[in-house]
Amino acid sequence: MPDERTHARAQIRGVKETAEADLLAKKNVIGVDIADKVTDGKNTGQLSIVVFVEDKQPTSKLSAADRVPKEIDGVPTDVQQMTVELQGPSMQLVDDVTPQVDTTTYAVLHGGISMGPLRSVYLTPPDVTSAGYYIFAGTLGAMVRDRGNGATMALTNFHVACVNSTWSVGDRMVQPSLLDGGSSSNQFGSLTRATLSDDVDGSVVTVDTGRSTTPSVQDIGDVAGHTAATVGAAVRKRGRTTELTYGTVISTDFTVTINYGSDVGSRTLHHQIRVQTDTSRSARFSDHGDSGSVVMDNNRMVVGLLFAGSSDGQWTFANPIQSVLDELNVDLMVAPVVTRPIVSCLNTRLVVCNITRPVACLFTRSAGCNLTRTASCLVTRAVACNVTRATWCPVVTRTAVTCSVFTRAGCDIPIPDPGPIEGGQSEDGHGYGATADVPEEYWAGYLAALEEINELDGPDEA
Repeated sequence: MPDERTHARAQIRGVKETAEADLLAKKNVIGVDIADKVTDGKNTGQLSIVVFVEDKQPTSKLSAADRVPKEIDGVPTDVQQMTVELQGPSMQLVDDVTPQVDTTTYAVLHGGISMGPLRSVYLTPPDVTSAGYYIFAGTLGAMVRDRGNGATMALTNFHVACVNSTWSVGDRMVQPSLLDGGSSSNQFGSLTRATLSDDVDGSVVTVDTGRSTTPSVQDIGDVAGHTAATVGAAVRKRGRTTELTYGTVISTDFTVTINYGSDVGSRTLHHQIRVQTDTSRSARFSDHGDSGSVVMDNNRMVVGLLFAGSSDGQWTFANPIQSVLDELNVDLMVAPVVTRPIVSCLNTRLVVCNITRPVACLFTRSAGCNLTRTASCLVTRAVACNVTRATWCPVVTRTAVTCSVFTRAGCDIPIPDPGPIEGGQSEDGHGYGATADVPEEYWAGYLAALEEINELDGPDEA
């Protein structure tokens, strides 16, 4: 049961957090999480403390200090292999620029699109294969607002906008990135704040005055708000490289150590969101250049800020969005809520849309011929609506019926056919315009009621 697993996860969490520092200190260990134990490639369904290593080796080849115990305080452990890498920024030597996937210049800034620094950064091995000046591309995640001065800002990762420790407040950003064909003419804002902490890899860029923005994400829609990620939730993201992709939250307890390069070094981030790719809809959830994307649930609520993933594309990692917003001192910009008038279908007052006054059926009278008189034929343009008055009052055209009269048998008098008119059905089953056994009192009362409503309400709107 989900409740039982939630309770079990909460019990394991304390044990995991107490033990993870020792586990991360072991050889090859890069991550610790809470997830189902996998044996011989099969999911056992048993929650355990999962220890991720870069290179899984037989216990016999490890020193006693580097071995992961089979259980910790009664909680089973599992060892799984994974290679972790930052999902951006994509980079190339300045002299070897080839525009990549999303090369669009957007007149209105919004989430899910290419961005990057205007500056190039000089890198050397082992960070790159050959020394030189490199340019970078990442993703603008979403629009945010400064809690202090209300300025409009663009949210992305530290390693997208800052790249490394050589960054400065005021560094200019471009959309699209230089790698995607952008240039100095595509500048949109200045780097204002950044953080690389135990929980967050983030930065914000103040958008230039006069530049248009909208609180939406490309291919997903308006941002509705933010919420905490929950295990099992379906999520999606739109990034500069893999564009719109889909996945499922597997954990919110992931701890991972990542190498940010020789200039920054290895950093360990705690309480991260781990997303599994929905391979039925996406080849992988993220790749290089997707860093900075926001991860959203099916209600268009932001749950995280994407920053890294596994090299095989199976896993993607994101900072919890509340931590991101708090550390950067910003709030998500959300689309305004459009309020619509409430139409009540429980109104006890009858409102009739576009009533045409009753007209009498035509017939020929002749001396000596006894005719059965028909009731007046109600011609209506719409059904009576039991709703609050509104310009969109539902209109239904009733099935056409033919107005007719009856004559006494043997009476040979021509009676013209008035042709079909619009009619309907009353609540007691009588057809409007029908003549069979309908007492005149019925119509008299009905018409009187209509007259009263018309006098009280005035002309109705269609």
